[in-house]
Amino acid sequence: MNKTSLDFLKRLMTAISPSGYEQDAVRAFRKEAESFAAEVRTDVHGNTDIILNPGGSPRVMLAGHYDEIGFIVTLIDSKGFLWIAPIGGWDAQIPQGQRVSIRTSKGVVPGVIGKVPVHVQRPDDRSRVTPLTDLWVDIGAKSQKEAGNMVSVGDPMVIDQGVTELPNNRLMGRAFDDRAGAFVVLEAARLLAGMSFKAEVHAVGTVQEEIGSRGATTSAFGIAPEAGIAVDVTHATDHPMMDAAEKREGKVTLGGGPVLSRGANINPVLYEHLLKTAKAHKIPVQVVADGRATPTDADPIQISRAGVAAALVSIPLRYMHTPGEIVSSDDLDRTAAL
Repeated sequence: MNKTSLDFLKRLMTAISPSGYEQDAVRAFRKEAESFAAEVRTDVHGNTDIILNPGGSPRVMLAGHYDEIGFIVTLIDSKGFLWIAPIGGWDAQIPQGQRVSIRTSKGVVPGVIGKVPVHVQRPDDRSRVTPLTDLWVDIGAKSQKEAGNMVSVGDPMVIDQGVTELPNNRLMGRAFDDRAGAFVVLEAARLLAGMSFKAEVHAVGTVQEEIGSRGATTSAFGIAPEAGIAVDVTHATDHPMMDAAEKREGKVTLGGGPVLSRGANINPVLYEHLLKTAKAHKIPVQVVADGRATPTDADPIQISRAGVAAALVSIPLRYMHTPGEIVSSDDLDRTAAL
């Protein structure tokens, strides 16, 4: 991965942008797109569309969502502690004790997710996972008034975790689900901007996937593509304790290349085209099968308007929906190239 692309990826990853609050990601994505594309649009929901070769045919949509899971402030109590509700799907074991960054109208406020220490828990509580409803956020305030001057009900927050470079071209951080996909569709658009081709291409950063692929629903309706490829992440099964998951989900290796899905949600002609393209350009790919609709932006794209030829290309990822998700930069480059 070249320095320009890596620097952009790191900027995109620092955005505090849980579902419904994607403004930071929109700004980063849009600013980078405008550095090479003549036409970039952001709709009322926050989906950002990079348009290449307008008027060409067929009309193709690439979609990667830049929202992430997080939390929202639901109550500021009399002692200045914040009570929260999840945005998106959380494993209740993950947030405990994590530092958070809260996006407010006055800037970013730091805090930590608190819980009752194990030393003073009842014996039966020690053997169970503390539910999200029993977690709160401490921002150091001494009163409701002081906390209320710092944050407001409805403010969003995310785990405070940046990007760390690991050996073997691996990157670790929160929100690679699915900033990795949004990054890839922008990088694909960057590659296409220097090429001549017949299609009209829409490379879209979408919103609110973590709460039901809402952004892909509205953006696909507006674009009316004839073919659509969602770019998301999928579970790498090459780490400990994934034997059972591998039998259900298929074998996926970090660094093994893009993952092509086959199944009910996937147009067979588009799948074969992706597979042949990968072979022709010597891009290694992995294949998984899904007998039902996929829980990705490919779903609403497929059934938009009168139907769209849809495909799903995924990036292998370890430790999904944790602050320490890991991807391979080689997989990101190969997916953009495909």
